[in-house]
Amino acid sequence: MNQDKNALPDLAEVRKEIDSIDQQLQELINQRAQCAQQVAQVKLAKEGEEAHFYRPEREAQVLRTIMERNQGPLSNEEMARLFREVMSACLALERPVKVAYLGPEGTFTQQAAIKHFGHSAISVPMAAIDEVFREVEAGSVDYGVVPIENSTEGVISHTLDSFMDSGLQISGEVVLRIHQHLLVGENTRADKISTIYSHASSLAQCRKWLDAHYPGIERVPMPSNAEAARKVKGEWHSAAIAGDMAAELYELKRLAENIEDTPDNSTRFLIIGRQKVAASGDDKTSLMVSMRNQPGALHQILEPFNRHNLDMTRIESRPSRSGAWNYVFFIDFAGHVDDEGVQPVLKEIGNQAADMKVLGSYPKGVL
Repeated sequence: MNQDKNALPDLAEVRKEIDSIDQQLQELINQRAQCAQQVAQVKLAKEGEEAHFYRPEREAQVLRTIMERNQGPLSNEEMARLFREVMSACLALERPVKVAYLGPEGTFTQQAAIKHFGHSAISVPMAAIDEVFREVEAGSVDYGVVPIENSTEGVISHTLDSFMDSGLQISGEVVLRIHQHLLVGENTRADKISTIYSHASSLAQCRKWLDAHYPGIERVPMPSNAEAARKVKGEWHSAAIAGDMAAELYELKRLAENIEDTPDNSTRFLIIGRQKVAASGDDKTSLMVSMRNQPGALHQILEPFNRHNLDMTRIESRPSRSGAWNYVFFIDFAGHVDDEGVQPVLKEIGNQAADMKVLGSYPKGVL
């Protein structure tokens, strides 16, 4: 009798095949880990204790290749996330990466740090953005993660200001989809909420939702969403707006989910370090340019990009500390500082500017 082609597979046989595949995966992951240990031995022999084990450009290239050759059914991003964790664990065998982030625990910045470096990195919370910069500059940590802009609320001024006084390099970027939830503690009486805590930017991102559902309720800005979540854990009359990590860390209940006013609300974070990053093949460069206070100053910056067909992706201005009505421009564009087509543009702008500093060339965010 011919077997029915539409018959369901035997469950026991499928589970047996899964067990066999799991064993193969485990063996291959350990083989990869052994290769990582060999890489560490070679680097230590050649470079000594100054060896750099984390290479942002190499990691970006590997993740792009993984996404390009993926055939499903897992999505490209899901497959890359799995490999990110494998790479993170293997790197920890060479030398764990130590990362400072804008804390406390449970913030979106910590979530961005984990997304970029994986769970095997050692993450250290800092109370302020300038403290993240100081920790990296002092060599207490290898890298830092700081927010730079939100799709709804715009640029993070404290981060731009920190770059004015810093010699650190941007070595990467990560974009995080921001979901805001209304959280309460186990003792909270939902019908008696009189105060809602959150970071000022999160309160702004959820303004319309709050106006519709909690009009007249006091909104109290906090240093971070995680701090807001920690505060409401022991209160019975308050709620917090925060994300998934804060909800899990402080064991809070979601009274309402995804309350952000803009469905595609996202925040971009920068990875800062002490070393320059080699070209990965798909890069960005960030500049800080101080122009003299004269007519046409902005045009002098923009024109070379247009003439040399370089894609400028962002420009922001901040008041200069050198004098009233002088401004510093922060510029992102596609390309690496070592690219042949980029060099003429940097030379032209450098000749016209009062000061120009390359903040870093780095791989475009993969995940």
